[in-house]
Amino acid sequence: MLHIASVYGFEPKDWYLQGRRWHGFRATLRVWKLHLTGTLVVIATVAMQTLTARPTEPALETLPGDDVRQIMWRFAHRYDLAMIVQAARGVARGPVARLVAAGGRNTHEWTPEKAEILAEYEAAGLSAVYFDPARGGLIEGPKNMAVSLIAFELAWVDAGAATSSLAAYLGLAPIHERGTAQQRERYLQPTQPENPSAPWHAAFALTEPIPFVGVDTGVLGGKVRIAEWKDGEEPVLDIDKRGRFITNMAVANLVTAAVDSDDPRIKGSCMVILEDTDPGLFDRGIPARKMVHQLSSTRDPVFRLKIPAWRIVGGYQVVDGVIVPNFSHSEVIEAVFRRTRAAVGLMTAAKLLSAVEPVIRYQRSRFRGGEAGQPGSLRHDIGLQMKQDVVQRLVDVWATGEASASLGFAAARQSDALEPLERRKDRIFEELMLDGARGKSRALAAAYPGAIEFIALTALASEDRDLARYESLLNDELTQFVLTDSLSGVLCAACKLWNTGHGANMMREAVSLMGGYGITEDCPGFLGHKWVDAQLEATYEGPEAVQRRQLAVTMTNPVFLAQFRQWAVELRRRAATHAGTGACTLASAMEIWLWTLDHLGTARDANGQKLYQVNRQGVTFPLADALCWLLAARHFIVDVMELEAEGPNHPTVAPGLPGLVQFMSDMAHVQSARTAGEVGRICAELVFGYNRHPSWTEENCEACYHADELDALEGIIAGISGCAYAVSDVIDEDGNPPQKAGPCVRFGGVDQFVKMRTKLDGCLTGSRLAKDRAADALTKVVIPEALDYPV
Repeated sequence: MLHIASVYGFEPKDWYLQGRRWHGFRATLRVWKLHLTGTLVVIATVAMQTLTARPTEPALETLPGDDVRQIMWRFAHRYDLAMIVQAARGVARGPVARLVAAGGRNTHEWTPEKAEILAEYEAAGLSAVYFDPARGGLIEGPKNMAVSLIAFELAWVDAGAATSSLAAYLGLAPIHERGTAQQRERYLQPTQPENPSAPWHAAFALTEPIPFVGVDTGVLGGKVRIAEWKDGEEPVLDIDKRGRFITNMAVANLVTAAVDSDDPRIKGSCMVILEDTDPGLFDRGIPARKMVHQLSSTRDPVFRLKIPAWRIVGGYQVVDGVIVPNFSHSEVIEAVFRRTRAAVGLMTAAKLLSAVEPVIRYQRSRFRGGEAGQPGSLRHDIGLQMKQDVVQRLVDVWATGEASASLGFAAARQSDALEPLERRKDRIFEELMLDGARGKSRALAAAYPGAIEFIALTALASEDRDLARYESLLNDELTQFVLTDSLSGVLCAACKLWNTGHGANMMREAVSLMGGYGITEDCPGFLGHKWVDAQLEATYEGPEAVQRRQLAVTMTNPVFLAQFRQWAVELRRRAATHAGTGACTLASAMEIWLWTLDHLGTARDANGQKLYQVNRQGVTFPLADALCWLLAARHFIVDVMELEAEGPNHPTVAPGLPGLVQFMSDMAHVQSARTAGEVGRICAELVFGYNRHPSWTEENCEACYHADELDALEGIIAGISGCAYAVSDVIDEDGNPPQKAGPCVRFGGVDQFVKMRTKLDGCLTGSRLAKDRAADALTKVVIPEALDYPV
């Protein structure tokens, strides 16, 4: 171009002058074009188009790898966790994948091939993750994040394999959370003290045979009695327990079981530790004929054993000749489930994210081999991805997977943060000699104002804080426990409810994107298996109603609500620099949820009954569902922001970071828009749905116009007749109302909600453009030639 310009008398220094004179370089090229003919016209035109084209937007280059996930899920600084991920992945995509490909899921029986997987866990060090280094473990301190990562990696290939690993941890968790020093010393080590070559295989026996299974964890059929109690000696207990759908029973030599007292000399319920060498009956039971999680052993065991009383989890006291367990079975399982539920939720998240690559590969190769799909053609290169529908539906699947993973790992991190604080809280209560539940509750409630104040101080810039007060609250262990506990109680239940419930629905969508291939045994990525497995995860560790009930209580905690309000403010602030993530949309949805919660707390239905109460589940449960949507989208946005902030510091991430952040931001925007729609719908139903619709009565028609009145007013106010029909109800000359249920609903008392709902709908602006961009990126992203595990 420089040569052509000089030929026609334009020196480079003239470019600037001509550009100024003709208002830009584009106009200068038009002047040149007038003087050029033939081939030179074409050259100049191409040059003009090239030089004036918009800059290329950053694009997603490859699927996110480990380095990206470590940043988003906050363990880039944890070498030990990175090694655990690699060890779990080696087992999952090696022995586990080969077993599934060979038909290992075709039977519910426990086979030698399935038993070999347990040996693979031990060889890879996965079983040792549950224990402290002093007892042969790998990780010092809390292990919830480590357990969650193992479950995630195993479930990427098969959920039954993940369940086998998780069930072992679940069986030991009561001892870890509430066990005595003697119990921890004996059981919290990889092998049995009497036989160092024999590993502990644990199971957790809570549920009872039908009709109790999965209905109410407070209903126990298992019984404990005193078999023998000699003076000055340890009591011997008689355990009678029938379990239902207990995982790991084919191999378990250690079982933690929930039982209720059937003896006046024992008070209440408790959990006990059973060993297969105890005198009596240790019947592993018949296998459950399940259609899911076939790589795990699930049976209905029967126990009739005699055990020493020191096996009561958490120990006991003798008060007036009565054995009083230190912890009821409910207190033990509450401490256990609030941690392990995150891992179960992440198992479903892994399924969704693992479906992305197989679906893309299927879509692109759909037409290859036919005459119409010759190499080099668009039909050959991207196949079904020529159609917008399939890639947009895949965006929904992927966005759900990202949001559920963000929520699940946030819950796991919160559990890790809670564990040391809970230990210190227990010591404080011991020092204060607070034994009763009421005294402990009062002590915690007294810390609420400090926790709420700490949240407010944290939101301020450092120069605006009362630093002395901030440091005081930061170092106050009860304050920090109350804050962390309030978040953990909500996040773990929300993760289990939303990930497994909505995640199972989205797995059906992922399978449908594979066409008929999705429900075959050789479907790439085992997507058909993962879809049916997800159905069990929605009920594992308590069905959805259990999680909703917990949320109905924990989400009204004033400390959590203070934190939630602050999250909405932060999202609004961050939207100024991250508008493309949908942060502002989500903040509006969070505000409408908060308004609805406040409204329902005081409002009454058409019959005068209070709306928000624990047993009114038609109100509390939908509101809990809406909260789960908000929490998942919020943590997804925060993880995208973390990736953008920390990505430049990682050499392997930085080169492709702009395109990756753009794509993740678009998906977060898509998820935020879907969340806003769900929250708006649920809140509108709750705000308006409990009011009785007005009927055509004289009282309700006071605000209605009458046709004869409008005719009389027409001469005074021209056009009023036409306007009245548009804004109100009009009674005709014969006194007949319009043909509908009744007068239009008035918004007295909820005008603010109507305005907020209208604003929320407007906040969806741009969300479909984000979905278009994300869908287009899926047609260009580079994927490996083949999956890295057998199919």
